[in-house]
Amino acid sequence: MTKVIEARGLKKTYHSTPALADVSFSVEPGRIVGLIGPNGAGKTTFLNISTGYLRPQAGSVTFLGQDITSQLPRTITRLGIARAFQIPQLFLDQTVMENMLIAAASLQGRPSGLKALASLPQAPEMERLLDLVGVRQYAQRKARELPEGQRKLVDIALALALKPKLLLMDEPTSGVASSEKLGIMDILTRALALENVTSVFVEHDMDMVERYASRVAVWNMGKIQKVGTPAEVLADPKVREQVIGI
Repeated sequence: MTKVIEARGLKKTYHSTPALADVSFSVEPGRIVGLIGPNGAGKTTFLNISTGYLRPQAGSVTFLGQDITSQLPRTITRLGIARAFQIPQLFLDQTVMENMLIAAASLQGRPSGLKALASLPQAPEMERLLDLVGVRQYAQRKARELPEGQRKLVDIALALALKPKLLLMDEPTSGVASSEKLGIMDILTRALALENVTSVFVEHDMDMVERYASRVAVWNMGKIQKVGTPAEVLADPKVREQVIGI
């Protein structure tokens, strides 16, 4: 089976400190993979290399069998990898729909002025994606007017507008009220399943990992310590002591 993404022998050092120390890691189609581990373990560095924002000092990354190690971020996006950050990357003074149409235009490499956005043929598709994540009612509201949880969902809709086969997420519910986290993740995982998008997410909340991940990879000191199901990983005594802190 072709892996959606596969890293082989990745090495990256910051000021003589290894962020990635000969890491090999792969994700199969249809998975929701949680990355856990302490800060500085290499999780975000892996995401940055996978999306072209960093270059490794050694090793390679392939996406659906194609080497993307030296590709630019915009090229990787057009190949089918999208990214959602801890802080939603929205144009706050534009409406939610304008944000969506900007994403649609950028995918085609055809920047459009704001007045021309409404006439883009992708407008109905953008409305469908907003409806999919439950925020269509905010389409004509400026992004800055939305609460953090709704901004997160708009950010996911923006990522889906890029028609990804793989979505990489850095703490998808960071900054969201505890009472809203499960609802947002329920919507998110349902949308990913309906759109047939494989996903990888960095998370520090073990309840979220246990509930939503189909596989978990434990990162520690620039290496992958363990990979398995949430039950296998979270029950491991070394993981509980060294990573979770129990």
